[in-house]
This record gives sequence, structure tokens and C-alpha cells, in this order.
Amino acid sequence: MARNAAVRNFLDALVAVLAGNALYFLVMPHLPAVARHTWFKEDWGLVVDFLICTVIFVAVKLVRRSE
Repeated sequence: MARNAAVRNFLDALVAVLAGNALYFLVMPHLPAVARHTWFKEDWGLVVDFLICTVIFVAVKLVRRSE
């Protein structure tokens, strides 16, 4: 039973990260320069990307909870 919960949580996180990164990279050219991520640097773009992924993860959890 715990294994099923772990797999479900992993899949929820995977969906959130893939969808969040896809959404971020689609809107990135339209964001202010400070919110754009550059490769191999810690910057505000990572924070924006993380926030998008977190919002999607919470949304997935809320949808799954209502099932």
C-alpha cells in the first residue's frame, strides 16, 4: 500500500515538473530579463520555474484528492 502511494506521488511530481518546465519555456521569451533562466546559473528564472512547477503539483494533488 505504501509503495502505491510512493509511485502515485512520484507520478504526480513527474507530471508537475514536465508540465511546469514546458509552460515556463513557452512563456520565458515573454518574461522580463530578470525572470529568464540562463544555463548553469542560479537565478530568478529558476525561482519562477520552481513556483510554476509547485503550483501545478498542488493542482494535481487537489484534483487527485477530489477523485
